[in-house]
Amino acid sequence: MNNELKIVRATKNDIPLILSFIKKIAEYEKLSHEVIATEESLRKSLFGERANAEVVFAYQNNEPIAYAVYFFNFSTFVGKRGLYLEDIFVLPEFRKLGIGKILFTYLMQYAIDKNCGRMEWAVLDWNEPALNFYNKIGATEMTEWKMFRLTENKMKELLKESE
Repeated sequence: MNNELKIVRATKNDIPLILSFIKKIAEYEKLSHEVIATEESLRKSLFGERANAEVVFAYQNNEPIAYAVYFFNFSTFVGKRGLYLEDIFVLPEFRKLGIGKILFTYLMQYAIDKNCGRMEWAVLDWNEPALNFYNKIGATEMTEWKMFRLTENKMKELLKESE
């Protein structure tokens, strides 16, 4: 099956495809209402002067069937950068064929090649297939850590209040 599977780094020409995959994963995660990314914001963030994330696609027979978005962070405890996996998504009709594992393995090798001390990601608590996969490969669930978020609007609101 993976004879025809290729993993390819996204280019500027892939911006519409990237946005379509973002919308697909958002739909799967029941978070479509949170997608505000545009082709222009992706162009700046992924391919601009100070690009801060990367995207790869898995293609089978020249058809994009999965993607991953990742960036580098830094661990003060490890003293090295790490790879943070923001999204990994396989189209529903191609699931359970090992494509996610191949893409995940590609990212692990990329992290090692880039001298990363670790690889991290978040997963929704209801996503049983993903949880099962991550447990199966021996990933450590960080139960003692809670993730927090400030949106752009909330940051602006807080800054305004502190003036």
